[in-house]
Amino acid sequence: MDDNSTHKKHKGGRHPKSDPATFRYSISLTAVENAKFLTLFEQSGMNVMAHFITACIFQKTITTVKIDKAAIDYHVKLTGLFAQFRSIGVNYNQLIKILYNNFTEKKAAAALYKLENQTIELINLSRKIIELTTEFEANHLKK
Repeated sequence: MDDNSTHKKHKGGRHPKSDPATFRYSISLTAVENAKFLTLFEQSGMNVMAHFITACIFQKTITTVKIDKAAIDYHVKLTGLFAQFRSIGVNYNQLIKILYNNFTEKKAAAALYKLENQTIELINLSRKIIELTTEFEANHLKK
């Protein structure tokens, strides 16, 4: 019995494709066209330029991802600001407990009056932040 005639020995390597892409085409672009092409390729998020070109030729849907650095920076700073608001709230509660535990009613009320005025300013500031955020979303984060 000869086993070599029925089974081929695997030599390793990549398995051959059933329909390999063997046809090649060449195009020439100007500097401006090339810059636009590279911009579109980067926005598509694809890793292989050949796949991007075939998707463009055969009008397949191409997803473009545009990252707005200003929006990301604004979001990061706004998140940090809300973290500070939370810490102010915690400190506010601790301060009121300390005032009523360590001072007379009259002194605690006088200190709370000053704190109340600062809180009103903080509320006005937070309203302005919400206004600016709404305006920013309307103008810069178009969907």
